[in-house]
Amino acid sequence: MMGILAEMLSFGFISRALAVGILVSLCASLLGTSLVLKRYSMIGDGLSHVGYGALALAAALNLAPLQVAIPVVVAAAFFLLRLSQNSKMKGDALIAIISCSALSLGMIVVSLFEVSIDVNSYMFGSILALQSEDVVLSVISSLLVIILYVLFYNKIFAVTFDESFSKATGIKTNLYNALIALLTAVVIVVGMRLMGALLISGLVIFPSLSAMRICKSYRGVTLASVIISIVCFIVGLFVTFYIPVPTGACIVITNLTAFLLCAAVGRIRTAASR
Repeated sequence: MMGILAEMLSFGFISRALAVGILVSLCASLLGTSLVLKRYSMIGDGLSHVGYGALALAAALNLAPLQVAIPVVVAAAFFLLRLSQNSKMKGDALIAIISCSALSLGMIVVSLFEVSIDVNSYMFGSILALQSEDVVLSVISSLLVIILYVLFYNKIFAVTFDESFSKATGIKTNLYNALIALLTAVVIVVGMRLMGALLISGLVIFPSLSAMRICKSYRGVTLASVIISIVCFIVGLFVTFYIPVPTGACIVITNLTAFLLCAAVGRIRTAASR
């Protein structure tokens, strides 16, 4: 086993993918619990499509893709949050409008302009696409997400479970909802390089759903989702090292398998307790 791991790490692209993937999996699973409980599950999918449009535009203008995509997706997250709070239109409809529009814009830009990078690799992800500068930016962004989440854990917990009560007790719920949206946007953009725009939301949602089948407390679900997310990423990456299948798709299927196993364990425990 150690020999196989050493062989994998001897390849630079595997080492970069492992470093970025573990951090992104950690961040995505931390935020996933709040997003699922607040019924914001599809926001990750919507923001990833916005990210694709931003990446396509950056490529057409010969700008650094991630440095353009992160502020654009963060702005989209705030815009989406503000509209969902003040508009008569439901959140899922807003996400559909924004995601489809951004994806269409990105496809038009790619078709009209000659771009210097393979923007389509952002659709499905590619571990070969990770460069050293991407790793540095991804690590810095991921560490920032983890630090902010830990610092404001109690406030995020309160806003997640009972927003009305939190607001009544003086907590600035709009501020912490915006913080959740901000952190989610950063994770989505960083993870797109590895997982792809069409699959990154699976990394946010699946681990939390799996953890909810076997844990009851918020902290237990959060910790379990972190473990499940990291293990599924490593297993998925390990499989793609030997089988020529897309990395992002394999990681999502691994998460699906973990979800089914956790659901089965949860059913067994429920039946045994009766």
